[in-house]
Amino acid sequence: MVGIGVLAAQAGHLLAYQVRLGAAAQQVQSSGVHAYFPSTVRTSLGLAAGLVLAGLFVVGLARILGGRPIRPGSAPHYLRLVAALFTIQLLFFAAQEVGEALVATAPGVSVAQLVLWGTLGQLPVAVVAAAGLRWLLARFESAVAQIRIAWASVPQPFAPGAITVTVFGQVDRSLVLRPVTGASLAKRGPPSLLRFSTS
Repeated sequence: MVGIGVLAAQAGHLLAYQVRLGAAAQQVQSSGVHAYFPSTVRTSLGLAAGLVLAGLFVVGLARILGGRPIRPGSAPHYLRLVAALFTIQLLFFAAQEVGEALVATAPGVSVAQLVLWGTLGQLPVAVVAAAGLRWLLARFESAVAQIRIAWASVPQPFAPGAITVTVFGQVDRSLVLRPVTGASLAKRGPPSLLRFSTS
């Protein structure tokens, strides 16, 4: 959840600057203390796309193995998911803005401005991200369960070592010890007290 929130915060950051600065947003976000931002946004969007593709691959694999569509399982409540993502995104946005102001040794924006611009940028992204994440989580859990069932039904390869250990574990030890004990008793003579009494 935190990772998705941090990745979504970059999209919200981009949207907040677009709403606030309009056409100049791209130039501001690629110069000065914001020079890191374009590469961060590309990386974040790439990671988010990779996570979505990995989740969809698992769902598709489960559908192929099971031969039927994936039924949605339990998923977090949508409003709770929106609230959690929005909170994470807003906190990360505020931390980024404060960090940029400290690096630039410029006066930072007020808390009211951070909340206002952060809400305008982060809330729409949180709404969309929560909808997609909820859909994916509901199917992902069911898909993982279906893959486990399919994997368990696959016949396991022949393991001769297991048979050897099993046969060795079922050997009757009394049969093995009987010849040894009999041989050791046969070699023994009468007790030494009897020899002394006869002489």
